[in-house]
Amino acid sequence: MSRTRRSSRSALLLTTAFLLSSCGIPETGVVEAGEPATGIRPAYVLYFVGEGTLLAVRRHVFGPGGIETAVAMLFQGPEAQERRKGMTTELPPMRYAPTVRTDGGRLSIELPERTAPLTGTALAQLVCTAADARLVETQDADTASTHVTVTGPGGWRAEGSSATCPSMTGPADSPRPTGTPPTRLP
Repeated sequence: MSRTRRSSRSALLLTTAFLLSSCGIPETGVVEAGEPATGIRPAYVLYFVGEGTLLAVRRHVFGPGGIETAVAMLFQGPEAQERRKGMTTELPPMRYAPTVRTDGGRLSIELPERTAPLTGTALAQLVCTAADARLVETQDADTASTHVTVTGPGGWRAEGSSATCPSMTGPADSPRPTGTPPTRLP
């Protein structure tokens, strides 16, 4: 047999052996490699402003989620693609994240120092985003209504409810949170 034929035959045998050996999955024991994969990243609905009404936008989170994460993403404002679609925000830029607390069906959001009272639309953005995030985070949450209290420096306070929020399919009757406009606490 010629040398060329022998090396061709050897290459063919090696290739065949490789292909046959890789057909099955080798048996292994349990391999400890961290937390189990879930395959699902949390998605939150953020509310921005477009054409005078609240618009719902779904965003996925790549790291740890939570109501605080949804609120922080809201304060970062619309992304470039959302801005090209005409979305804006009435929320002011923040240097520090608001403090979010939950107590059953109630949420409280405390805005950091030097935050001016928010407009009705800005409050609606915040109330609706936080209320929706609570539904994502609390599987057994009452879907009928989540009450949100927003307080700011200087003693102003406003309350709202998820009952006034638009859905992903369209605007609500009133994009404003329920309750009274910002008032001073005693």
